[in-house]
Amino acid sequence: MSVRAVAPRLRAELRSLRTALATPAASHEPLLGHASSRVVRRLPYVVAFLFTVVLLPVTIQLLSNEYRLQGGLAGALGVTQAAPLLLAVTRPLPAWWIIFTADVLGALALLTADGNAGRPWPWPPAVIVGYLVLCLALALRESRRTLLAVWLVTVAASLVLGFVSPELSEGTNVLLIVLSGVVLLLGATLRERAEAQRRLAEQETISEAERAQRTLLEERARIARELHDVVAHHMSVITVQADSAPYRISEMPEAAREEFGSIAATARESLTEMRRLLGVLRSEKTRGERAPQPGLERLDQLVEATVRAGVPAELDISLPEGEDGAADEVSAPAPTVTLSAYRIVQEALANVVRHAPGAQTRISVTAPQGFLSVLVVNGPSPEPEAAPLETAGTGHGLVGMRERVRLVGGSLEAGPLPDGGFRVAARLPLRPPVTALEEPHDTAEDTGPEDSGQDRQRADRKRNKQSQQSQQKQQGKRRQDKHRQSKRKQGKKDSKDTRGSATA
Repeated sequence: MSVRAVAPRLRAELRSLRTALATPAASHEPLLGHASSRVVRRLPYVVAFLFTVVLLPVTIQLLSNEYRLQGGLAGALGVTQAAPLLLAVTRPLPAWWIIFTADVLGALALLTADGNAGRPWPWPPAVIVGYLVLCLALALRESRRTLLAVWLVTVAASLVLGFVSPELSEGTNVLLIVLSGVVLLLGATLRERAEAQRRLAEQETISEAERAQRTLLEERARIARELHDVVAHHMSVITVQADSAPYRISEMPEAAREEFGSIAATARESLTEMRRLLGVLRSEKTRGERAPQPGLERLDQLVEATVRAGVPAELDISLPEGEDGAADEVSAPAPTVTLSAYRIVQEALANVVRHAPGAQTRISVTAPQGFLSVLVVNGPSPEPEAAPLETAGTGHGLVGMRERVRLVGGSLEAGPLPDGGFRVAARLPLRPPVTALEEPHDTAEDTGPEDSGQDRQRADRKRNKQSQQSQQKQQGKRRQDKHRQSKRKQGKKDSKDTRGSATA
């Protein structure tokens, strides 16, 4: 290879080394700052402070008394050669520039000193100790290229000073070259090994998280598959049978036709919710359809469906009203609270249908002293000879109610009554605390972690407005309560007649 071909490459390498010396590491974190132990994190500060406290007076004393430098010059050199060790804890490369420049100037100053004969030159012992500590700090922070540039500059300065005054050189220049190279190499090796171990630990953590995520996705896929193959199939069969029953069975009473129509409508609604759930289970990126969530305005429909199932139920809703008869905007419950109240009543009525068919049930919703109170009380089943739909429950319904209440910062009491009935009482705040986890409301825009607080406030105001509009509609429905109450009193008798006609 010719000299002309090597020269450009050599110049490029020299420029690269010069750039490395002029570009310190981007991180200004203290050395060993990532250590978990507080003692280890404070260790670099302690070491730097001790060496500074020891080397500063020793260097000044050595230069002024042994080498007989002027007191002011000796003090300035001692400070610039020892004090920057404190800076090396966070910025070792700028500290190296200061100390190395001071060491070279000190070596040149010692050439004219009166007491340099027979003394170590160009590097006194205190200079060598401080420089090795600085090299260790550099090795723990800077890149390989920067360390190589530092060592080459050290070699060049030591050799040049040795040639300047060979008669004064005591071999300390060669000693510094060897020791600095060893310290830089060992420090870089330790740092790279620690970084490799840290990356390995991070990869193991990531792998563990990925395995857990994969297990979760597989379990969700399995649940979705089971729901689709079993539950969705049976619900589809129920829908088809209920829809086709009036056509398959001749001379069916009108009450039975309405009952089958209600069964089909409920089954279709369940299938719709099942499809949304399957979409969420199969993919995390799937977003549910934006449909209004049920609230207090749909309790009437829920109670009517329960009455048609053979459970005589009465609903009493008493909320504060404004001067115009509409719901009070200030005391109106938040949408998350009304949704939780609806789900609690829904689960409580479902338990009555399953475990105490035909039991007299009373639902009361009030708003005393800034809270929404939901009370569902049922008596014993009037037909003890008829076995309930379920003789034992899993308890998941009560667990779900407690979780909903906890999410909005409320309280729940549920337990049997002395007469054989059951009581569910929930106390929910009208405005849940900010720290409470709110259930997503499909009518509002989905917000992510990057959304600002103003966006969330606008979404909350929108949900509150929709809730107020729904409650105003509810006020209009309450004007027909007398007619509905009289209709519900006949619920039990009508349901028995319907079941008898269907059986016939």
